[in-house]
Amino acid sequence: MSPHAAQDAAVQGAVDITKETPEPLTVANVPARRAKTTMPTGVAASCHSDMFKSLACATKPKAKRWDKYLSVESKSRKASTLKQAAEYLKNPGLISLGGGLPSPEYFPIDEISIKVPVAPNFSEEATHESGQVVTAGKYDIREGRSEYDLEIALNYGQSVGAAQLLRFVTEHTEIVHNPPYSDWHCSLTAASTASWDMVLRLFCNRGDYILTEEFTFSSAMETALPQGIRLAPVKMDEQGLLPSSLDEVLTNWDASARGARKPFVLYTVPSGQNPTGATQDVERRKEVYKVAQKHDIIIVEDEPYYFLQMQPYKGANAPQDPPPANYNEFLKALIPSFLSMDVDGRVVRLESFSKVFRPVLRWLARCIRADCGTISSKCRGPHAEPKRDVSNHLFPAA
Repeated sequence: MSPHAAQDAAVQGAVDITKETPEPLTVANVPARRAKTTMPTGVAASCHSDMFKSLACATKPKAKRWDKYLSVESKSRKASTLKQAAEYLKNPGLISLGGGLPSPEYFPIDEISIKVPVAPNFSEEATHESGQVVTAGKYDIREGRSEYDLEIALNYGQSVGAAQLLRFVTEHTEIVHNPPYSDWHCSLTAASTASWDMVLRLFCNRGDYILTEEFTFSSAMETALPQGIRLAPVKMDEQGLLPSSLDEVLTNWDASARGARKPFVLYTVPSGQNPTGATQDVERRKEVYKVAQKHDIIIVEDEPYYFLQMQPYKGANAPQDPPPANYNEFLKALIPSFLSMDVDGRVVRLESFSKVFRPVLRWLARCIRADCGTISSKCRGPHAEPKRDVSNHLFPAA
């Protein structure tokens, strides 16, 4: 099989062009909406979150701009030369060697099979006894069996990640968090700590301070310190970060005494805070957000444990509240995220499959409306392997 000819990078995306009255995206209406749209399925096909949002999202206002907070490193970054050259791929008969995409003919893997649970039986024993075997072949898209295959999964891809998985996390973000502004985006990453490293490099210069809980995730600290970024601790109570302490630290900041400008990045773990286990309730999050608005700071919410929220524990012998009966009840029971109340676009949300599916696949949701070349050149997608098995589970072959 000969290598493919060059493909136009501006592949048609899943843009909803219907004239229906915009309605909020829900789990129930996702299948119907997907049926009306086209998935970009080429190797390294161009994609972005706007392709997969509902029309209702487009009716919201745009977020604030944050160019003023970009680091020296960020401002030095330029858009990808290869992506700029992609416009020439439209020329008939052009064969591109620019990306160095290998022919899938030479990939030494023909198919991959995994066994997954069938709802509602998710235990290891049930999966072993009655799980479904899902197989992904090299050319499933060409043969009409799936929207994703090994030809795409094992090849180079876009920095934001594979379109098939980006669609899922974009829909997921809109359904669960429904950000109050229109121009938010998701990017797949290799790890939440890698996402945090991206955020630090986007906004912080050597010598800057960032705000954190007084007890915080060790890897977050260890990522910041080698970059010359210092920590300004904020006091906590049983619910985590104290808004009054955050306000006090920022109000009384003495740049001369500290030898650094006033910090404008807050790193927080709102749910199941690491290492204390504290969880901020909705009122606490609203108070923290108000302080962030007052001092015009960016909130980075690191939320690997967000979907592990459970009913209050009432004691060993007390009757426990029943769990949610369906996904609507579950979503309503979740404490609203900072992203869901972010009217300004000042929240960067780090999310992860690691605690609810498996490690090695995370994503970042953010607005941070600023120079697009700076953002896209810093955000890189994950390795193909974790994308492959998660996508097969979410988008099984027909």
